[in-house]
Amino acid sequence: MASPLQHHAQPYDERLTAPRSWWLVAFMVGVVTALTLLPFGTLPMLAGLVVGAAASAVLVSSYGSARIRVVAGSLVAGDARIPLSALGEAHALDEEETRAWRTHKADPRAHMLLRAYVKTAVRIEITDPADPTPYVYLSTRTPERLLAALGHERAKNTEVEDERAKDGSAQQGG
Repeated sequence: MASPLQHHAQPYDERLTAPRSWWLVAFMVGVVTALTLLPFGTLPMLAGLVVGAAASAVLVSSYGSARIRVVAGSLVAGDARIPLSALGEAHALDEEETRAWRTHKADPRAHMLLRAYVKTAVRIEITDPADPTPYVYLSTRTPERLLAALGHERAKNTEVEDERAKDGSAQQGG
């Protein structure tokens, strides 16, 4: 029997942070804002530097705060929480396939957690007939690890369901 700690362990948690170069661009936006305000004096220039860089940093940070998690029988991707029972076959996409599924192969009904700076992705079929979403597309730096976590969590859920079924049949029989 598994220990209680194993049932609460998160097999997968990834934050799709923005690349370092984006932070440099955020700082440069502050510099450009400062240079724009230079004719008004030193104080407005410094305020422009601080406000421009801070506003840009907030935008970069919020864009890079998207998370993908596999936890408690669900896939959590950004704001979406999808039960594993609604997920079908999952496919790891290499760089070329990722580009294709972002562009000409993309279905407008799909749920996409897309980050252009992440070169690989996972595409997971949705099997729930009540859901019009054909698949979930998730940008991820570690597609194989995400697939392994999904498999691990599904196996764990199957074990729990089997134990419940055995307990229920034992209670009915006894």
